[in-house]
Formats: sequence, C-alpha cells, structure tokens
Amino acid sequence: MGKRRPLQHVTIHGHSVGYRRAGSSNAQTILLIHGLAGSSKTWDAVIDELAVDYDVIAPDLLGHGESAKPLGDYSLGAFASGLRDFLAVLDVRSATVVGHSFGGGVAMQLAYQHPHLTDRLVLVGSGGLGREVSPLLRLLALPGAEYLMPIGIPKPVVERATDVGRFLGRKNIRSERLGELWRAYSSLAGAENRQAFVRTMRGVIEAGGQKVDASDRLYLAARIPTMIVWGDIDGVIPVSHAHRAHRAIENSRLEILKGVGHFPHVESPDMFVSSVLNFMGSTAAGSDDRSLREVLLAHAAEAS
Repeated sequence: MGKRRPLQHVTIHGHSVGYRRAGSSNAQTILLIHGLAGSSKTWDAVIDELAVDYDVIAPDLLGHGESAKPLGDYSLGAFASGLRDFLAVLDVRSATVVGHSFGGGVAMQLAYQHPHLTDRLVLVGSGGLGREVSPLLRLLALPGAEYLMPIGIPKPVVERATDVGRFLGRKNIRSERLGELWRAYSSLAGAENRQAFVRTMRGVIEAGGQKVDASDRLYLAARIPTMIVWGDIDGVIPVSHAHRAHRAIENSRLEILKGVGHFPHVESPDMFVSSVLNFMGSTAAGSDDRSLREVLLAHAAEAS
C-alpha cells in the first residue's frame, strides 16, 4: 500500500472539506471520487503512482471521512455542484474524473451538469447503471434501518475488531477486499456518519435496488473519452452493468479485471493504475466538437 498523503482542508459554503493531493499542479488533473461510506483513504494504494505524471486530488465528500457532515442535500446533483465549487476553490479548470461505486454516479452527474469540467470519465464498479445491487444495501435502505445500526455497529466492538485487524496486518495476514469493506463498515460507528450515510444512500437506493439509473443518458458520455473498469467477481454491483454501459457508450473502453471484486483500486492497484495511465496517455482530453443540442437531436432522431 502507498503511503497515506496528509489531509488538507478548504472551507466551502461554511463547511470544511478534507482532501488529499499529490503530484504537480501544472500537470493534468485526476479527480478521484470515493464510494458510499468511503473516504479519500480508499485511494492510498494508487495515488502516488498516478501522481508521477499527474496532479491527483482525492476529496472526502461531504458526510464522509474528515469532511463536514451537515444536515442538508445529499443528492447526486448536490455532490456534483459541491465538486464544481471544490475544483474552483483549488483553481482547477478541468479534470479526468474517476468515480468508484456511488462515486461513479457522482462522476456521471458532474459530467452531465458541468461537462466543461470533465476531460475524461472513468467509472469503477459504478453505481447508477442498473437496478441490481447487493442485498445488504437494499436491507439498509429499509425504513427504520438507521435505528438498528447502533446495535449492529457498536463502537467498542468496532474499535476492538480494528485492533485485531491491525495485529493481523503486522503478521502479514490480510485481505484487501475485506479490509476495505471493514473500513466502510466501521466508519458508520459514529452517529453523524450514520445519519449522513442514510441520507446519501436513500437518494440512490431503495429496498428493490438502485433507483437512479443513468442508462437513458449514457450516450452523452460518448462526447468525452470514457473508460469502464470492473472486477469480474464484484459482489456489490454485478459486472453485467459494465458490459451494458460499454455497449451504450460509443467508443468507450472496457477493462474487466480477473479475480477482482468491488474495489479494483484496492485489490489490484497495479492493474488499476496501468489501465488508468494507458487510458490517459492514449486519449485527448475534452469533448468532441458537436454541441449538446446536436447530440440530443441526433439521438432523438435515431430513437424515433
């Protein structure tokens, strides 16, 4: 695992936003967006390698990690607008946007709302591409589930289990996939974190599965270079979503990583970095020359 970059903070609309940054600010920027109940720590294993040639920024979304957890709007649109303002404060004009899981939905929303900010799009085990999602997340979306979380996630148990995990890590006994799942699970031991998690999750998931689906607008992603990265044994969001999105986004690139689950950047960081760097090096940043109006009218004509 790479070394953990120190957390920096900026204040936006009165709320503190934590982020990690590495590389040269004069290089092209890569924006890394974590998933639900995650944080910028999820990118520890890849940020240094990506930063050799690029300016890499990994924020903690509001309600996550070390960022503020205010009452308010936790919709995809609010997160996209928040990232627009975050990039403006850091004086970043545009970026290659990499989103994992829920962060993939945020990345797509950012590209949709603010296309001028998006040089390329990388979707990693992304949400928002189909109905199916793990039974656990559907269960947590049920009304009243937040009242059972303190019982299922008592803080003393979390702290003890974390100590055990560190001990096993020192003995070189670890599973990167289970470690990342535990990090997300243990983050919900705090009341503020649980409240933010529930508000965020219920914006995109219900008992029947994901309720936000970008499939009808995926053709718009063809305007910018797009890559889809997925583990072939993803148990949270099925790999079939990757193939479906690849078919819907003209000229997109598909990378299926063998023997990898829901966290490609954690479970197989070398393959993940290689895929991203190859994609960056072989594509030109920015959208095609067609106006949004032309793209919308052309798609309407094809569908009629």
